[in-house]
Amino acid sequence: MHDERRRIEQRAERLHTQRVRPARYAAAVPLTVEAWQVPGEPVPFARAAAAPYEPFAPGTPWGPPWGTTWFRVRGRVPEEWRGRRVEAVVDLGFTGAGPGFQAEALVHLPDGTPLKAVNPFNQYVPVANPADGGEEVHYLVEAASNPDILANGFAAPTPLGDVLTAGDRPLYTFGHADLAVLDEDVWHLDLDLQVLRELMAELAEYDPRRHEILHTLDRALDALDLDDVSGSAPAAREVLAPALARPAHAGAHTVSGVGHAHIDSAWLWPVRETVRKAARTFANATALAEEYEDFVFACSQAQQYAWVRDHHPRVWERIKEAVAKGRWAPVGGMWVEADGNLPGGEALARQLVHGKRFFLEHFGIETRGVWLPDSFGYTAAYPQLARLAGNEWFLTQKLSWNQTNTFPHHTFWWEGIDGTRIFTHFPPVDTYNARFSGAEMARAVRTYREKGRGTRSLAPFGWGDGGGGPTREMMERARRLADLEGSPKVVVEHPDAFFAQARAEYPDAPVWNGELYLELHRGTYTTQARTKQGNRRSEHLLREAELWATTAALHAPGYAYPHDRLDRLWKTVLLHQFHDILPGSSIAWVHREAEAEYARVARELEELITQAVTALGAGPTRVFNTSPHERAEVIRTPGGAPAYVRVPAHGSAPLAPAEPERPVTVTGRVLDNGLVRVEVAADGTLASVRDLRADREVLAGPGNLLRLHTDLPNHWDAWDVDAHYRNRHTDLLDTDEITVVERDPLLGAIRVTRTFGRGSTITQMIRLRAGSPRVDVETDLDWHETEKILKAAFPVDVRAPHSSAEIQFGHVQRPTHTNTSWEAARFEVSGHRWVHVGEPGYGVAVVNDSTYGHDVTRTVRADGGTTGGTTTTVRLSLVRAPRVPDPQADQGRHRFTYALLPGATTDDALREGYALNLPLRLADSAGEPRPVVSTEGAGVTVEAVKLADDTSGDVVVRLYESRGGRATGVLRTGFPLAGAEVADLLERPLRAADTDGDAVPLTLRPFEVRTLRLRRA
Repeated sequence: MHDERRRIEQRAERLHTQRVRPARYAAAVPLTVEAWQVPGEPVPFARAAAAPYEPFAPGTPWGPPWGTTWFRVRGRVPEEWRGRRVEAVVDLGFTGAGPGFQAEALVHLPDGTPLKAVNPFNQYVPVANPADGGEEVHYLVEAASNPDILANGFAAPTPLGDVLTAGDRPLYTFGHADLAVLDEDVWHLDLDLQVLRELMAELAEYDPRRHEILHTLDRALDALDLDDVSGSAPAAREVLAPALARPAHAGAHTVSGVGHAHIDSAWLWPVRETVRKAARTFANATALAEEYEDFVFACSQAQQYAWVRDHHPRVWERIKEAVAKGRWAPVGGMWVEADGNLPGGEALARQLVHGKRFFLEHFGIETRGVWLPDSFGYTAAYPQLARLAGNEWFLTQKLSWNQTNTFPHHTFWWEGIDGTRIFTHFPPVDTYNARFSGAEMARAVRTYREKGRGTRSLAPFGWGDGGGGPTREMMERARRLADLEGSPKVVVEHPDAFFAQARAEYPDAPVWNGELYLELHRGTYTTQARTKQGNRRSEHLLREAELWATTAALHAPGYAYPHDRLDRLWKTVLLHQFHDILPGSSIAWVHREAEAEYARVARELEELITQAVTALGAGPTRVFNTSPHERAEVIRTPGGAPAYVRVPAHGSAPLAPAEPERPVTVTGRVLDNGLVRVEVAADGTLASVRDLRADREVLAGPGNLLRLHTDLPNHWDAWDVDAHYRNRHTDLLDTDEITVVERDPLLGAIRVTRTFGRGSTITQMIRLRAGSPRVDVETDLDWHETEKILKAAFPVDVRAPHSSAEIQFGHVQRPTHTNTSWEAARFEVSGHRWVHVGEPGYGVAVVNDSTYGHDVTRTVRADGGTTGGTTTTVRLSLVRAPRVPDPQADQGRHRFTYALLPGATTDDALREGYALNLPLRLADSAGEPRPVVSTEGAGVTVEAVKLADDTSGDVVVRLYESRGGRATGVLRTGFPLAGAEVADLLERPLRAADTDGDAVPLTLRPFEVRTLRLRRA
């Protein structure tokens, strides 16, 4: 029996691949091909249409890396093909690389109308069905010769990741361009055989259904005339029909297929190429929507829609038609599929605001779910933000990549830090690029963790990343699998429909509380530090620009709030939060451009801020404070001298220096301001940080210890930090210089300079200011290491059972022990502006201005721990040096600051985190306006102040409870208040808010985010 089965399987394999599949096209004639190589960046269609073309023969090399070649193909349908289905078939010389990671093209008519793309598994362009014979065929094909960055996997660096280093050697050899007749009987037979053979391979040996299919295949192949495959295909299909008609079991699992084409907004290609990838894929999807009435294509990322709208208006019109017919489903409601951890709170809110607004404005559709299959873990702030934006469900896939622990659910309620829950699904098909293969369908059933309670899961299908999206073959497979014995049932439907049914059948699904931590890709918290710093700085400059523009709009006659410019700048920043840009996992070209964009954004935002504060009137220098807390601190005056100033929250004050209680003294290598005393050791580390207020030593070992680790992960260099990095390290203890560089009653500083490794230099200014316990470490790093990670360690003398790290609109607590595999897997975690550790009665924080990755560990005391004491070490990950996909990642100059904050509560950490990231600003301004808003009540923290996006003139304030407890307080306005409403993230009123004169009383739940819309009297 075994021999017979093997014989039939071998026969089916050979006849299918060697006879049936090659016979899908019954006849073919070559098209005439001419070519024009674009001398540089891509050009508009009009220029390409007018370009000089030269004859081009199949078999000719073409396409330098990142180049564009336009092919003009022409021909005539033979008269004898009348009544047949005729297609143009274009093979650009596709290689073994996957779709989306090699050559791609978009086919246009001579008038510029885009038809569809050609890709490795989607090479056809419809010509006529049926043909009349004699039709003229004339296409212009815009072909991109994108290099295969993955040619060596992720094992070796490549210069192909930047047009500046990629060279100009042609990458591809043109295959052919033909007119061909699609033999639909053979094409359908090919699909019948695919589905049955793959299903059979997944069925158990003892399953009678497996053997029924096996013998059915044998009989069908007997019916196939190898000398006339076309003529005998109907007979073979007739033999297969009963096996394909056997219905699925009544209780069979249901897979909701959703057409999809995950397109990274930049990754192994630059942003400009994503613009074209989106156009190609969207052209394919709209063409398929016209052909298949049951087709549904779920597409996220409003940014990509905007690109297609602006660059390919005809494709845009087809999208709108497909949406109107229900065959195209805008989903996700975000500007891009952003990283799930690194964007700040307000930025994550704006991702949802701008994405949802785009779909409402252009399609009249309120998206209902967050669609994030590929981001590298998800903040515990997401459930609340998603629900505040009007979402009901959340979809992810990436957690299946966990290295250590298998995530225990596929369908569950996800609960965030404030207690908000959102219905969440994690497709057991384990891919967001499904093809409806037998293996995928079997895996969806086999791994589904809700068996016995739920009966359905979702499967996004289609080639991603410019691979063309769903294909007609996928749609045909779905039709065959709709109700087929031995397979789950397949229905192509809108994801909203799936989530409604899944929730209805399983309303009491289990609850997962807290962050969705991905046990992989931990290096993305640190890689490409300049990109991350650009994002952090942009987020805070946007906060400043909106606050001072609002202040000027309320108090400066004639000032016009810059709605359009702020909208454009926000969208630029949101684009660069995409989950392969901000995490640092893209090619060199992407990060080179990102740094340039951040610099441009900073210049424009500085201009807007200056315009706003000077609009209040020219006059003497004032100090502006954008943070939500009153500040008393040392700044530098325009002449460079230090001054101690006091400034209200969200307000300004004259530059009128005050006197701190105690001066700073510098004695040898000791800084003292009466609050803390800092001693710098002979090796440049912090030998002691004594909290004079609490009369206790803060450090349990050398502080600011710079440790250089070998960092070569097993895979995915830019993405991963593997646990074995901890096994080898070098402590940077040699110094070139330790010098007192500032000795002033208001501030003191000691400079420590080191050279190390392959010519790297790090200069750190250890600075202490009057009136503040914060010890700043201002760092200037010239980095030339490779495959290394640099960490800064602060061992502190507290026994902390957990650490607290700031996330969006709150913070999360993580155990510092490793009792379970789940805790051990979190050996590198992310945070925003601060990390806090503490024991009852005392805590310490480490704050930063651009660092995200860190680890927190507990160790036995350095004195041997004879009393059983343990200490806690906080280590910031400062910079990495992976070589793939960017061989020069992080090389060069970095400037950043981090600080130790002794005796800190989480409130103190929050305050100093804002202060470090929002430095006081000096400007010549005569205006003395009241702050637009001020707050009373512990834990009430304002995150954003702006004018309403609808240009009504209403003031919008977003605030949150920041301590993790209940809060009561008052928001007071600096303008006459006519009324207030609680709004959603999109500034749509939800209910009236109580007011008392110019005040709004507040009662907030732990970590609750609230948006207030304030009407001016």
